[in-house]
Amino acid sequence: MRPLSWLTPLLCGVVLVAGAYAGLAGLGETRWAPFVLGLAALVLVDAVGSRYPAAAVLAVQAGLVALVAFADGSGMARVLFLLLPFGAYFAFGRVVAVGIGVATVAFLVVAFQLTVPGWTRSVEHVSDLLMFGIGLVLALAMAELSAAAERNRVARDIHDGLGHHLTAVSVLLEKASAFRDRDPEVADRAVADARESARRALEDVRTSVRALREPFRLGESLAGLTRGLGVSVDCTGDESRYAPGTLLALYRAAQEGITNAMRHAQGSDVRVTLHCGPREARLVVADDGPGFPPEREGFGLNGLRERIAQAGGSVEVVGDSGTRLTVVVPRGTA
Repeated sequence: MRPLSWLTPLLCGVVLVAGAYAGLAGLGETRWAPFVLGLAALVLVDAVGSRYPAAAVLAVQAGLVALVAFADGSGMARVLFLLLPFGAYFAFGRVVAVGIGVATVAFLVVAFQLTVPGWTRSVEHVSDLLMFGIGLVLALAMAELSAAAERNRVARDIHDGLGHHLTAVSVLLEKASAFRDRDPEVADRAVADARESARRALEDVRTSVRALREPFRLGESLAGLTRGLGVSVDCTGDESRYAPGTLLALYRAAQEGITNAMRHAQGSDVRVTLHCGPREARLVVADDGPGFPPEREGFGLNGLRERIAQAGGSVEVVGDSGTRLTVVVPRGTA
């Protein structure tokens, strides 16, 4: 998934409005053909750029930004140069991004020197350069924050998914060891289930790292999640009313609840109930174990609370007699 995929279309839209106004109002000379076509090409390259080498995409973007800046009659197109270090940050890292940012500032200084003699004595041009420098700092800071948020998201997804599957593998292998002499058939089946759970763990990691491109079906995913674990699942309502982000958040909540039940609860009965109503979805993971004191909440539950909060929902954990995890998420917020 491209970080802040709305940024390039937004900036191009602002530049388009400014350049069109300058050209129509006679405030500047806007060269319409290269101006409009360059902006359209820039948006297109940003949309499909992930399919091609990052260096080639960055070079094409630099050429298009220079073209649009040349054709723009308002001078607003200079803001598009901020896209270059911003994109370079995610492709090549902080050092390269800063280097490209410095290079863009140097390019603007040279362009001013060649096209506007005595620009250093013009408050307008000096202010423009200073504002561009401030924008460059903000763009790099935004890239840093976006990268940190993406790292946290991937880490949370891997923890939720991989942690569940590895716990399942451990439980199934313990079951196979316990039944190896008493019932070899049960032991073989547990080993086969453990192998399948390990395969699903690998696929889950791949799913977390790459963007989700296929429709996510929560009911089917919960059935696959609990297969072979002795966990009952009851799904009601219409999940098609809900956004994929909401469904994925509920799936991760179920993973966390089941993982904690298998790891800590020591109970013989774990139940998952899900109801997707017209206004909200409610997920409950309950077990009959000894309970789960609030002070034992770790990274998993804290990450779950953050994920559900981002979806506009709430998380409640009750651990007096057994443990009951309840997640409520409103429809259409994720």
